[in-house]
Amino acid sequence: MIELRDFSIGYGQRQLLEDVRVTIPSRNLTALIGRNGTGKSTLLRAVAGLNRNYSGHIDIDGKDIRSVAPDEMARMMALVTTERVRVAALKCEDVVAIGRAPYTNWMGRLQEQDREIVAESLKAVGMEAYARRTMDRMSDGECQRVMIARALAQDTPVMLLDEPTSFLDLPNRYELCTLLSKLAHEQGKCILFSTHELDIALTLSDSIALIDPPRLHCLPTEEMRHSGHIERLFNNPSLWSASLCRT
Repeated sequence: MIELRDFSIGYGQRQLLEDVRVTIPSRNLTALIGRNGTGKSTLLRAVAGLNRNYSGHIDIDGKDIRSVAPDEMARMMALVTTERVRVAALKCEDVVAIGRAPYTNWMGRLQEQDREIVAESLKAVGMEAYARRTMDRMSDGECQRVMIARALAQDTPVMLLDEPTSFLDLPNRYELCTLLSKLAHEQGKCILFSTHELDIALTLSDSIALIDPPRLHCLPTEEMRHSGHIERLFNNPSLWSASLCRT
């Protein structure tokens, strides 16, 4: 569970969010949406502990992240960024094994249990047959699944994903977000992902966090759909109607 308490953040003279109090529950897939430049990546980086220039509190499962040591933070939260990953020298199973770093000894040596978790993580995203392949010979969608497997191997209660559907075609976008929903429900994770895809957010997520500077609205998807927040914020009736028709 992620909880923001009296949370405010911005950069320079610009305040993006102010006095936010929201809870993002476990066993839940939450889509983070908002106009370009309103702070989706900034918020994710703050929750990930990579941006400490904020006031208020960010709690993960009841612990304020400011008081959490880096090694403990790595066991609480996993982050998947938008960057395309092409690691020619490493096999997929080696990339996923990096997720076990918070649990290995000082030499980074994998134990049998770690190898089992790596194999299970690849299987969970449907990539077990690719374990011995290198990512330079794989599609963007396949590489994104491997990076999600790495986050799964990290074995954290919270997963953050910044635009995970970037660079993917429409079928792969839906397939990937369906996978995230399955992981949230079956493994009890709190998964927060940013997206520009309104139709995906409305169709596949359990709840929606909408940045409406300086506010952050977080509601179950059905409530958000009828709240008027999305229609008012994006102020594009044709876009809203098209997204609503797909749901």
